[in-house]
Amino acid sequence: MLSVKTELLAALAVELEQLSPRAGAKAAFESPKVAAHGDYACTAAMQLAKPLKLNPRALGEQLKAALEATPAFQRWVDAIEIAGPGFLNIRLQPAAKQEVVREVLAAGERFGFQSARNERVLVEFVSANPTGPLHVGHGRQAAIGDAISNLFATQGWSVHREFYYNDAGVQIDTLTKSTQLRAKGFKPGDECWPTDSDNPLAKNFYNGDYIADIAEAFKAKATVKADDREFTANGDVDDYDNIRQFAVAYLRNEQDKDLQAFNLQFDEYYLESSLYTSGRVEATVNKLVANGKTYEQDGALWLKSTDYGDDKDRVMRKGDGTYTYFVPDVAYHIAKWERGYSKVVNIQGTDHHGTIARVRAGLQAADVGIPQGYPDYVLHTMVRVVKGGEEVKISKRAGSYVTLRDLIEWTSKDAVRFFLLSRKPDTEYTFDVDLAVAQNNDNPVYYVQYAHARICSVLTAWGGDVASLQGTDLSALDGPQAQALMLQLAKYPEMLTAATEGEAPHDVTFYLRDLAASYHSYYDAERILVDDDTVKRARLALVAATAQVLHNGLAVLGVSAPRRM
Repeated sequence: MLSVKTELLAALAVELEQLSPRAGAKAAFESPKVAAHGDYACTAAMQLAKPLKLNPRALGEQLKAALEATPAFQRWVDAIEIAGPGFLNIRLQPAAKQEVVREVLAAGERFGFQSARNERVLVEFVSANPTGPLHVGHGRQAAIGDAISNLFATQGWSVHREFYYNDAGVQIDTLTKSTQLRAKGFKPGDECWPTDSDNPLAKNFYNGDYIADIAEAFKAKATVKADDREFTANGDVDDYDNIRQFAVAYLRNEQDKDLQAFNLQFDEYYLESSLYTSGRVEATVNKLVANGKTYEQDGALWLKSTDYGDDKDRVMRKGDGTYTYFVPDVAYHIAKWERGYSKVVNIQGTDHHGTIARVRAGLQAADVGIPQGYPDYVLHTMVRVVKGGEEVKISKRAGSYVTLRDLIEWTSKDAVRFFLLSRKPDTEYTFDVDLAVAQNNDNPVYYVQYAHARICSVLTAWGGDVASLQGTDLSALDGPQAQALMLQLAKYPEMLTAATEGEAPHDVTFYLRDLAASYHSYYDAERILVDDDTVKRARLALVAATAQVLHNGLAVLGVSAPRRM
């Protein structure tokens, strides 16, 4: 059906060009809001009527007659109807819709993919400092980032997944102090344990059981290995730097376990500290100063970020000589640009909203050729977790929040991924643990996976080779439910393209639910394994194509497509 649509659009473009120069480039079909109105809609007559000074309905009649005379429309279109002030509603012949079945079976897992475009995109996500287990918010970010990466891959991009974190700074210092106290035998609540009144860092001290686990492993002189580092403890509870390095490696290992449970891998781990040790931060600041984009005031160095749309200028270097947190971010994004990534997507929490303007301002002020609007940001809200009808706020392991691994253990990797992707990232989301394990149609991931398993059971009962269905006579697929299902299949490639352009993986979950609904309706309307071999093979080809698209869409989300449930 993709080839059919391409033929029809080409014919439409030729006729529009005849009506008005350069109008052919805007040839497009829309999906009618009411399915009964047809398969495609065309609004070109209404758009061209004013500049051509013609009545839109009369222009629609003229365009209708011209299209009906073209070979493509004669071959694939059953009827064109004029509606309202000049809409063209186009009804396809059954054979046109049947083409999508052949296309899916021929392309298999590559259906919906675009050819390689020789462009690179870097997607940075999770980027959690190694100070504790990954929480549910990190899980939402992991699901979004991985799905966006998969979407870009379907459109021919070369994708690089990157995890950025700091192995120094205030949070790591707090982690080290917390671990050292635990290693010396103290615990939260002891008289020596810092409180808000006597230590400004105390409110961030880490009280979860995982700190005690790190301390015990340190005293045992354990060796821990993460994807990007390995370290052996010396067991000396007074060796602050050794404790720091061990704690970071230990928690990076813990994060790796969380990510492995989520079936997620990164291409690169990038250290914030490397921006300082390599001189990138200093070089960036010097460039901004040399470009006249800074000034000194109140003992601090300021960036003229209001020159680039920020609501106020921002401090870059404080009076004590340390840099504010957005300065290494600017240096980091200059590094991304210099590494050849013309497209960069950052997945971050909505609490980073204020960072966007100042980072982009710094990049423009640096004047290194980076375009405006670089990088892209996808911001997500946190997630509420409900279990047994009550909100769950803490984890024994983490001490103050529900971890990603908790959620996976309570439900499944598939449920967590699908659920966390089932809403727009910037909308509030409540994860219902009980719903995520329910085996009914109210559970969206179960509903979609069951459709796939249901098809696989039919194909297993048939016992034939799916590859043999590619040359099948599909003329028997002329019923309303079959045609509706084929139209739904045909939407998949354009949905992938739109979801990629909008960096909107939730669109994939919406599509899969609609496709599953179309399949269930078809299954209820027509028996597949009938006696008539021609009809049976046509129906088997349709459901096999449906299973393939369900599988492909779930793969974009990082969700499995089970054959049995």
